[in-house]
Amino acid sequence: MLLRLLLVGLLSGVAVAQRPVDIAFWHTLESPGREALEKIVADFNARQRDYRVVAQHVGDLREGGFKLTAALRAGNAPQLYYGEVSFVSRAVQENLALPLDEYLGALPNDFYPGLLETGRFRGRTYALPVELHLPVLFFNADQLAARRLNPPQSWETLASTAQQLTTRSAKGLMVVSDVYSFNALVMSQGGQLVREGRPNFTDARVVQSLEYLQNLVRSGYAVSRNIAEAQFAMVDFVRTKVFMGVAPITVWPTLEKRTPIPFRLGVAPLPRTPDGKLPLAGGNLMVLRGASEAQARGAVALWRYWMEPATQAEWVKATYCLPLRRSTQPLLEDFYREDPRRRVVLGGLEQAAVWTQDPEVTLWYGFLEEALERVLKGSANPRQALEEAQRKALTVERR
Repeated sequence: MLLRLLLVGLLSGVAVAQRPVDIAFWHTLESPGREALEKIVADFNARQRDYRVVAQHVGDLREGGFKLTAALRAGNAPQLYYGEVSFVSRAVQENLALPLDEYLGALPNDFYPGLLETGRFRGRTYALPVELHLPVLFFNADQLAARRLNPPQSWETLASTAQQLTTRSAKGLMVVSDVYSFNALVMSQGGQLVREGRPNFTDARVVQSLEYLQNLVRSGYAVSRNIAEAQFAMVDFVRTKVFMGVAPITVWPTLEKRTPIPFRLGVAPLPRTPDGKLPLAGGNLMVLRGASEAQARGAVALWRYWMEPATQAEWVKATYCLPLRRSTQPLLEDFYREDPRRRVVLGGLEQAAVWTQDPEVTLWYGFLEEALERVLKGSANPRQALEEAQRKALTVERR
């Protein structure tokens, strides 16, 4: 009887030891990225027994941020969170994200330069990039061809192209007054919304960028949508109410695979001055405070699997995001050869820079978007609106 009890106890101990570590994973990806992410998680769970990642969609980036804040206050936050790269520094400042360097030994040496920096802050790694992207210019290729126009390669040419495309029933350009879209214009012209850790809204290039957009809207060559109307921007484009727009390249699979398009879709690099940069944005994995060491190791193990060339190649095909490792490229040649337009974003890697790592950006971006809306949908003076937004932003900076 004693031997039997010992055997039962031993077997019970083995069963407990073999029980996988559960990792709650909240993410904000919409289709088709959502399905691709869930497949990666399912495949990871199936190929090993140490960890079980439970993925849960919690809305878009902003909605996910609200839910995460509430969960942190209630003490039931997940261990792993998919956050936008601009959130990393804020998470560090609020002591939400765990440093991960001790789990990252022997990383492959073929990551493209600068991409891992999106998850680093003050010399330490707090997030792991998975879905990074750059903005591109989408356009109605049939409309440009009908007018014998080439895709614009400068912002001056883009303005004249918008003018030539405009008709009584359609505008040449869609302008969305959100912080990311506006920052793309500013950075591409050598400007910065943040300089030395402080809001930089009154800089000459920032003011000129907003004046440029206001002139297009006032002239009738562009239509403006605020952040609440952003979902209608794509609808306007598909319904040929507008013929050009700037958006992350990851919008492309949604346009082509989820929405019938009654015209040939054109995709071109974002216009850029010689000193301009392209904003690198997208999603990172962050391990949140409260996670155990085993859960942190499991999160990194998931990321490593995500970074395997075969896994990453399928991920890029689903989302059109940037491949993070050079070894993925050979597996994508057929994908790029099938449609050479898909290569467009690769040409911008050398000009890519993280769009912001300011911890307070999540506190003050609303002030900037309010100023953009007042200028582009109202009649506010660009400089005065930006000056007011900067004064408000400085009040929340922790300096």
